[in-house]
Amino acid sequence: MKTTGNTILLSGGGSGIGLALAQRWHDAGNVVIVTGRNAAKLEAATAGRANLHARVLDITDPAAIAAFATEIVAAFPALNIIVNNAGVMMYERADAKRDLADAEATVVTNILGPIRLIDALVDHLTAAADSAIVNVTSGLAFVPLPKAPTYSASKAALHSYTQALRVQLEGKVEVIELAPPAVRTELTPGQSTREAYMPLDAFADEVMGLFAQTPTPAEILVQNVLLLRNAEADGAVAERLAFLKNL
Repeated sequence: MKTTGNTILLSGGGSGIGLALAQRWHDAGNVVIVTGRNAAKLEAATAGRANLHARVLDITDPAAIAAFATEIVAAFPALNIIVNNAGVMMYERADAKRDLADAEATVVTNILGPIRLIDALVDHLTAAADSAIVNVTSGLAFVPLPKAPTYSASKAALHSYTQALRVQLEGKVEVIELAPPAVRTELTPGQSTREAYMPLDAFADEVMGLFAQTPTPAEILVQNVLLLRNAEADGAVAERLAFLKNL
């Protein structure tokens, strides 16, 4: 994937990992469009940056995604990269009958959202030069966090989908997976101050270094996520699952 001269669409770009990467890609000489549901956050994220643009998009709304895709291609015909970063993470108790609203929202946002956005833009991307799709999963795609079962499952599903998509789009669109470890963001309450989690700036800097490698790795994996990514190969899934159980 080229590191400069792109037009990049990044969902969930108003805060956290999305914002950090959007600003770094912008600083590297790319036009970047960030989306999200909170217009105020998006405007704050893009303030003072001429080629960093904000667009409101509800990634859970299929009709909104379809309309948005038409609008964004018309406004930015050079669009060649999409980064599916928007996601939600909720803790759930699944040991008794419950309201499944949180689980359903997680599936719609974290799995159907990226699938729908890719579908809406795939024809445009296959015709574009130097095109790429980046799907943001998680280290929890490989070893689940027991208190976030649907989130973990949604990221495992997106990992699998990304692998299949890479085969189908081979020679047409580069398909990359970015699997973060636990990072200090506000994905869950209090997460931004947890000492054991990776500082956001350090994560984003390491990620940008990995994207700059030639060729770009199919999986962007910072050092902090390797214990989870390699757990199965290491024969250590049970051990690392037991560790996550106590978090």
